Amino acid sequence: MKYEMRNMKGLFMNNRIVLFLVFVFAFLISCEKEISIDDLPQPGEKIVVEGHIEPGQNPYVYLSKNAPYFAPTDLNAYQQYLIQDALVIITDGFTTDTLTEVIPSLGYYYRADNMVGVAGRSYTITITALGKTVTATTTIPQPVYLDTLWFELYVPEENDSLGFIWTNLSDPPGLGNAYRWMAKRIGKDADFIAPLGSVFDDKFIDGQSFEFAYNRGSLPNSTAEDDNNAERGFFKKGDTVVVKFCSIDNAAFEFYRSFETELFSNGNPFASPSTIKSNIFPEEYGLGVFCGYGAALDTVILNP
Repeated sequence: MKYEMRNMKGLFMNNRIVLFLVFVFAFLISCEKEISIDDLPQPGEKIVVEGHIEPGQNPYVYLSKNAPYFAPTDLNAYQQYLIQDALVIITDGFTTDTLTEVIPSLGYYYRADNMVGVAGRSYTITITALGKTVTATTTIPQPVYLDTLWFELYVPEENDSLGFIWTNLSDPPGLGNAYRWMAKRIGKDADFIAPLGSVFDDKFIDGQSFEFAYNRGSLPNSTAEDDNNAERGFFKKGDTVVVKFCSIDNAAFEFYRSFETELFSNGNPFASPSTIKSNIFPEEYGLGVFCGYGAALDTVILNP
């Protein structure tokens, strides 16, 4: 009799659990609401700026428009976001120059031909396009040169050919120094490429000398073979690499740090929301960065 009572009690509890789950499921179904992406609010049109200037080089900017989150991503769609016929003026307080469209039929890429960067100077750029005007100011810090560069294999005991570039930096005393690392493999890379985590400041290393290493960066959506196999992220023995180590001002540092944080957390449902810190003003009209590079170049042949 007691055995039957226990079975009946267990059956009753199981039925209660099933009924509870059915109730919860029905409640959740009743709360569903279809959302059309066409009903999502559209972002206000902004000028997107990516501009740089460094010692001895002509300043340049890439200009485009922002796009809705669910906008098409094919080549034709991208072209409609490129900005043509913009008025772009740069000044350092001594010289003023107007940047010209390198390919007028395309727009997007603008370059000054009558000005080059000088370390220690500040530059203000003014951009008029889309019925809006935005400005940005940057400074080219004095370059800080790396003490030395060398290559170390990732797994030397396995006679591997892949590894990282190491260096030693002596940070000048005084808080406020910030840096960005980029590298280019001779004969393999068309331009300098920055890996994720390419920027750091001297908040915890002020005035110190220390060693650190960097992995190899890759371009977004790269189809290169060594960006899609076991060599991804590694430098390779035998390559010749030019390292571009840049001193940058705090506004550029904050932009690249927040930008790379956003890239790193993209697609992670547990990542905290982040805001990219632009130095383009006013914020309601533009976003992006205008950055002065105090560039120090050095070359290393990758022989461990």
